[in-house]
Amino acid sequence: MSQEFHHIPVMLHECLDGLAINPEGIYVDGTLGGAGHSIEIVKQLTSGRLIALDKDQDALNASKERLKEYLDKVTFVKTDFKDMVNVLDKLGISAVNGILLDLGISSYQVDTPERGFSYRFDGALDMRMDQTQSFSAYDVVNSYSVEQLSKVIFQYGEEQFARSIAKKIVEQRTIKPITTTFELKNIIESCIPKKFQQHGSPCKKTFQAIRIEVNGELTRLEESIKEMIGKLKVGGRLVIITFHSLEDRIVKDVFKEESTNCLCDKKLPICVCHHHARVKLITKKPLIATQKELAENKRSKSAKVRIVERIA
Repeated sequence: MSQEFHHIPVMLHECLDGLAINPEGIYVDGTLGGAGHSIEIVKQLTSGRLIALDKDQDALNASKERLKEYLDKVTFVKTDFKDMVNVLDKLGISAVNGILLDLGISSYQVDTPERGFSYRFDGALDMRMDQTQSFSAYDVVNSYSVEQLSKVIFQYGEEQFARSIAKKIVEQRTIKPITTTFELKNIIESCIPKKFQQHGSPCKKTFQAIRIEVNGELTRLEESIKEMIGKLKVGGRLVIITFHSLEDRIVKDVFKEESTNCLCDKKLPICVCHHHARVKLITKKPLIATQKELAENKRSKSAKVRIVERIA
């Protein structure tokens, strides 16, 4: 690793309170990162156990070092959190007391130029969270058609200039392949009128979109959340931190559906769907960072925390 895996945990106290930790319980951190949340969870465990998942080997290596005093209580698994149910089944764990998901990208990943996540540093176009996968940002930028690129940038970045950016990318790569973050940055900046470049970097939305595409961040997210709810004990909590509206909308909609007894059209005289709520909402509205945290950790600006508790 080129630098220390430094990661300030976002909304730490809200997440710990949300998990309502039982010292003898089994907990899953589905997105271990730098173990900022995990170390505080594991400190509260006596005979309990933490299952720590991450698909980034750098994160696992750094976290094993950070959690070395607690290794008897932690099981590390290199995998995507969407494979959580399979992991728990293989470990012989039928149900858990709590699950935490931090759906953001880690500070380490952003701040390591050669990982290619950031438009602030020049580095190879990579953006892979799991560095063993072959598909990277280079492939998206250099092989997708104008239509494919435009769709990715518009859907995942909510970027109004998506088509202009996509056309310019395809035009530029006919001259030579686009290989670095700064090459991509220059293309994006050239496509967005100056009056739209007043508030933050004009690259943010496109970089986010390509990163989501590379890592399949929204693929199977809804299905995975439902599977996790199925793995909670009654009284168990699921805490999810999101950082952009696309993820938050999925989490919000799943939590609403799973906390509702009947999903039938209200015009029907009786329920025919036989849907029963499996959770209750602990947060009617998402929790957001305090002013104090915002001052200390700018990454918490867009964070939203939603919490449910298994009831049946």
